[in-house]
Amino acid sequence: MAALLDGAAFSNTTLPFSNSALRGNESLAGAEMVEMPGDNLAAIREKLDLRLFLTREPVILALLTAFAVVLFLAVTALSHAYHAQKESLGNRWYTRGSADLNAGHYGIAVGDYRAALLYSRDNYAYQLGLAKALIGLKRTDEAEAYLINLWDRQPENGVVNLELARIAAQKGRTEQALRYYHNAIYAIWPNDEEVERRDTRLELIDFLLKIKARVQAQSELIALASNVGDDPSQQAHIGDLFVRAQDYEHALAAYRVSLKSDHRGLAATKGAGLVAFELGRYSLARRYLETAAAVDPQDTQIAARLKTAEMVLRMDPFQRQLSVAERDRIVIEAFAAAGERLKSCSRLSSPGSSPSRPTNLNESWEKMKPRITEWGLRRDPDLLETSMELVFGIEREGSVACGPLSDKDEALLLIAKLHEAG
Repeated sequence: MAALLDGAAFSNTTLPFSNSALRGNESLAGAEMVEMPGDNLAAIREKLDLRLFLTREPVILALLTAFAVVLFLAVTALSHAYHAQKESLGNRWYTRGSADLNAGHYGIAVGDYRAALLYSRDNYAYQLGLAKALIGLKRTDEAEAYLINLWDRQPENGVVNLELARIAAQKGRTEQALRYYHNAIYAIWPNDEEVERRDTRLELIDFLLKIKARVQAQSELIALASNVGDDPSQQAHIGDLFVRAQDYEHALAAYRVSLKSDHRGLAATKGAGLVAFELGRYSLARRYLETAAAVDPQDTQIAARLKTAEMVLRMDPFQRQLSVAERDRIVIEAFAAAGERLKSCSRLSSPGSSPSRPTNLNESWEKMKPRITEWGLRRDPDLLETSMELVFGIEREGSVACGPLSDKDEALLLIAKLHEAG
């Protein structure tokens, strides 16, 4: 009886719903329920404990998962905030460095960029800025080390290639400089690629002209001229560079392209006149120089070249449009000018020992002088050629052996060069 009471007490305290569960089993009688063995009660207790555990585990897991998610999000937010703060500080120092670099405060800029790199050690822009600041301080070895590292990371970067080209040019490493310059011309630029590439090629051309590599400079100029279009100022500048490269034909072409857009541009007009003069196209030179002199009458170079061009055109007996009388008059004047040259330079009166002057020029001139008249020239058509050869010989020797040339002597010497070319 005591056992039954103990079982009832257990049923009422620890298993409040067991009576209803037992009542639901219609196959058992009420007395049998009371007299159920202890083993069965233990089994029921284990089953109920298992059910209770299974109902609690998902809740616990859900709570733990939620806590983990919240913790992860908090850590992620803190990490993002930390990196954002580092990036902000790095950008702030970088901005200061760029401002100091542009202002020419290179020493301060170095400190700014180094501070920026503390927050982002491998930042490409920060390292490039530091390299530029070091170049400004003439610390090219340090700058080159940074630039080579940047080139290894981005060999197609135009700014890096250009800076390396400048350093190589400064140190006299010509082949290396040319390679970096060409890399920069065809590299990727952060801003206007066409402008950057054009300016880089101009810098390369200037470098080639400084080292007297005129043929290479001419090739680069030809490539450049085809890319700048009809912009008058650019074409005039290219014409100036062709003059420095002693390529007068292409210089004249560039000046003419410039004048198509700007008909009275002084730089192009003057340039065209001067290169036409160098090419021996004195009629064309006179036309351009007259226009340039009208715009700037104070330019002494224009005035001097214009005067010489006019003198050449007035004293050249081989021009096709001349009449016989005009040609004879010019020959007589040229022969007289050569005689004056002989009188002013005694060294031309003695026999020459060089193959270019095997005879006494003064004696040759004196011997031919009586025949140099209008009647004599008309009587002997070959005399024009013979007399002018003597005149040219006197002027050539005089330019080497004697003092400064008169206007007529200079004109005759230029005509002699034209005659040799013909």
